[in-house]
This record gives sequence, C-alpha cells and structure tokens, in this order.
Amino acid sequence: MQPSVRPLPLGPLLLCSAIVVTLSMGIRHGFGLWLQPVIMAHGWQREDFALAMALQNLIWGASGPFVGWWADRAGAARVLWTGAALYALGLLGMATSGDLLFFNLSTGVTIGLAQACTTYAVVYGVVGRHVSAERRSWAMGLVAAAGSFGQFLMVPVSSWLIQNLGWSQALMGLAVSALLIAPAALGLREQRLPAAPASAGGPPTTAPSTGPVGAMAALREAFQHRDYLLLTAGYFVCGFQVAFIAVHLPSYLKDNQLAPEVATTALALIGLFNIFGTYSVGLLGQRLRKNHILAAIYLLRAIVMVLFLMTPPTPLTVGVFAATMGALWLSTVPPTNAVVAQMMGVRHLSMLGGTVFFSHQIGSFLGVWLAGRLYDATGSYNVVWWIAIALGLVAFALNLPIREHQQPARRLASV
Repeated sequence: MQPSVRPLPLGPLLLCSAIVVTLSMGIRHGFGLWLQPVIMAHGWQREDFALAMALQNLIWGASGPFVGWWADRAGAARVLWTGAALYALGLLGMATSGDLLFFNLSTGVTIGLAQACTTYAVVYGVVGRHVSAERRSWAMGLVAAAGSFGQFLMVPVSSWLIQNLGWSQALMGLAVSALLIAPAALGLREQRLPAAPASAGGPPTTAPSTGPVGAMAALREAFQHRDYLLLTAGYFVCGFQVAFIAVHLPSYLKDNQLAPEVATTALALIGLFNIFGTYSVGLLGQRLRKNHILAAIYLLRAIVMVLFLMTPPTPLTVGVFAATMGALWLSTVPPTNAVVAQMMGVRHLSMLGGTVFFSHQIGSFLGVWLAGRLYDATGSYNVVWWIAIALGLVAFALNLPIREHQQPARRLASV
C-alpha cells in the first residue's frame, strides 16, 4: 500500500505555486531584451546568443523527466530549493561571462537546469496530487495565469534595470530575485503519513513515488499510449513558436525600425493577456474537451501570425499581435498537463508532464537557434515565421483525435 501525504491547504498551495512560477517564468520571459546589448558588448553574432538560449531550453526539457521523477519521489520543496540556487548562480554567470563557452555553460546549462526545477512540471505535480480531478484544470489554469503575471511584471522591470544599471548589473539584480523562490517552496512541502486501511474511508492522497520501478512502469505505459504520444508531438510546436517569438521578437521589431519601447511593451502585453488566456482556458477545460481546446489554440496562433506578417509593423499592429498572441501563449499548459493527469494518473505526474515538456523544449531549442541561424544566413526572420505557421497547422491536426481517457486495465494511479 502506498503511503499518503497530509493534504495541503488549497489557498496557500496555489499562492506559493503562483509565486514560484511568477518569478521563474517572469525572469525567463525577458531574456530577449538582452540579445542586443550582450552581442554588442562581446562582438558576437545573433546565432551565438540564440545558441545559448536554445541550449537552455534543451537542457530544461531534457532534465525535466529526471527532475520530475525526483520531485515525485522526494517532494517538490527540495527540488525548488535547488532550482533557486541554480537560477541565481546561472544569472550571475550570464552577467560575468567573457567567452562563449562560459556563456553557454551558465546561460544554457545552469539556467536550463534551474528552470526544470522551478517551473510547471514540478509545481503541477503537487497541485495535481492535492486538487480533485473536477477542479484540477481550474487550479492549473490559475497557476499558469500567475506565470503570465510574472511575464507582465518582470519584462518592464528587466527593461528598467538594463536602462538604468546596465545589462550585466541588471542580471545580478535578477539573481537576487530568483532566490525568493526558496521561501515560497515551503508552501509546497508535502509531509508523508502512514497509509490508512482501505476500510477507513476513501483512498489516501497519492504520495510522491517511492522508487524508480514505478517510474519505469509509468514511462512504459505512457510510450504505449497513442494519445500521450500525440499530445507530446503537438507540444513540440508550442515550444518552437513561443521560444522563437520570446527571444527574437525584440530584434525583429528593431529590424523594422521600431523603438525599443515597442518591444518592451509587446513582451509585457503578451504576459498581461496571457493571464486572461491561461485562466480562461483552465475554466473551459472543466466544460469542454481539452484536446479540442488545444487544437483551437494552435490553429488560432497560425492565423494570428499570418495576419501579423501581412500587416505593416507599427506600434499599433505590434500591440494587437502581442495581445492576441498573449491570450494564446501559455494557455496550452493547463489543458496539456490536465490531459496527462487524466490519461496517466497523478502519482508520476511531474515525471510524465516533464517528459511531454521535453518535446516542448526540443521545439524551443529549434525555434530559438534556427531563427538566429537563418537570420545570419538570410538577413531576415521571414522563413522562420512561415515555419512556425506551418507547424501550428500540424499541431492542430495532431490534437484533434486525442481521446481524454485512462486505460482502466492498466491504471497506474487514481485521477
């Protein structure tokens, strides 16, 4: 019989989860603002900066399943404490890097590991275990909306720090703020209790996993599940699109002779409207099929990008694009993780969610790096925009046939 954990109060759980995601995702969302000052300071090309950001996304995704397994087994708090320290260390390294190797190690590897330890897969594992299936989509949407608020809040802060302190000192300031993740992690600390006998009532709250055997069985189950694989493939597209836009949109706007303030406003608007988008999608996930919601998001993204490319770039059109894309930005996160929980159960949710997220981060790697590579080769981002549009249509098709179910004969944990 599996051990149980003491139920966490819903309010503090969601508040602390929101603080963690606000800081982690907020810091990350502004990295595109550093592209121009960093390459100018070091005499690098855009591909050099893009490669470090791409490596960051890849490390984040590749370590996600292992970090998720660790969080399921040992509890999220320890993972979050480690992530806070790594985040601060990586940002300090990014601020002081004088050569590309060190820049890639700090910005790419260290911050990538930090993000794996402090973002959705780890946090959602705790939320999934302590929120009922009926309210899980709403709770995940609320936490994702907090991450969007972090994007809205931290981009203007990052821009202000760069303008007033310089890009290197600005990163040091963000390193201090990353340490605030550690005290917030206290609200996600789970305490194990002896399992209650079956006759004493309903099933106990699912505890963190007790070992790798159960984890391997969960992975084997997942990789034999057609709908899990379709969900994973579609998430690749999400990563490609958002990473490309987040890192390269400021430079794309500068290439079109728009003031730096336009880029700052655009990234902030993405974060602001993502608050409403993610929370609304979390609510809709309680009423509509989540795979249909995901298909609609990918289709709408493709349409929005086509309209953006067909319209001359002005502060107004950029603002409309940012607001619309923001409503679709992280709105994929709640339904994706809720579908994983519904199909595969919650016992290994951090690990299985991290595995899906690995696909997302492979897409992020390609979206960031390929954009820098093709820009240096062609002097334009146009090819990458059209790749992102085409991939949106592919993701639309992949998500439509997904069935939200759990195979009863091979159930790994209760939903």
